[in-house]
Amino acid sequence: MKDNFSIQSPSYAQFRPGYPAQMFDFLFDNCKSLDCAWDCATGNGQIANVLADHFRQVEATDISENQLKNATQKPNIRYQMGRAETPDFPDHCFDLVTVGQAAHWFDFEKFYPEVRRVLKPVGLLALVGYNLLRVDKPTEAVIEHFYNTILHGCWDAERHLVETAYRTIPFPFDEIPFPEMASTYSWAVEQLLGYLNTWSAVQHFIRKNGESPISEDFVAQLKEVWPEGEIRRVRFPIFGRVGVFHATALRRNETT
Repeated sequence: MKDNFSIQSPSYAQFRPGYPAQMFDFLFDNCKSLDCAWDCATGNGQIANVLADHFRQVEATDISENQLKNATQKPNIRYQMGRAETPDFPDHCFDLVTVGQAAHWFDFEKFYPEVRRVLKPVGLLALVGYNLLRVDKPTEAVIEHFYNTILHGCWDAERHLVETAYRTIPFPFDEIPFPEMASTYSWAVEQLLGYLNTWSAVQHFIRKNGESPISEDFVAQLKEVWPEGEIRRVRFPIFGRVGVFHATALRRNETT
C-alpha cells in the first residue's frame, strides 16, 4: 500500500470530505451487532470517529504515522500503525470492517483472506469512497481541466478504480446494493483550494516539477468562475461495495 498522504496530513484532516449520516445508518442497519469494528486505513479517523458513537470498541489502523497524529481521539478508539494486509487482530472479532477512500491501494489477494479471518460470521465489509466533486458547470470545467490536463501523468494507476466507483474490483462477498447518496457542504473557494491541495496527484506534481500545480494562474482562473467570499453548495457523490461474510458458505466451499 502506498503512503501518499503523510506530507499533507494536517490539510487532509481539515479539508477532506466526510461521509453522510445516511451511509452510517445504512451500515448500522445491516450489522447484526454493534460490538466491535475495524476502520482500516483510517487516515485521520473520520469514519472511526462516527463508529465510536455506536460501537463498544473501534480499532483503527493506518500506515501513516502523521495521519494518526492528526486523528480524532475518543476513549473507545484505539489507533495503531499497521498494513491492511497484515492486521494483528484475533480471529472473528469484528462485526464491521470499513475502508474509506483507500481500498484501491490494497492487495486484494492478501486483504480479503484477512477480512474473512477477522470478521464474525455474518459480519459486514464496507469499501466506500467519493468521486470528483460537483458544484456548477463553470467551476466543474475548471476542476476537470486541472484533474485531467494539468495533472495528467501524476495520478497513480489505482485512481482508475475510484473513477469507476470500485465496480471493477473483485468482491467475493454476498453484496448488498449500495444506495445513492452524497456528502454536501457549503464552501468558499478557499476551502476548495485547500481540498485540492490534499490530492495525491498534486503532491506527485510537486515532487516531479519542483512547484505546485495550484499556480497563481490556476487560482485566478478558478476565482473568475467562483469569486472570493461567495458560498456555494459542493456535492461529493458517495459510492460503495458492501457485503456480508458468510462463514458457513466459506467452510462449505473449502470442503468441496
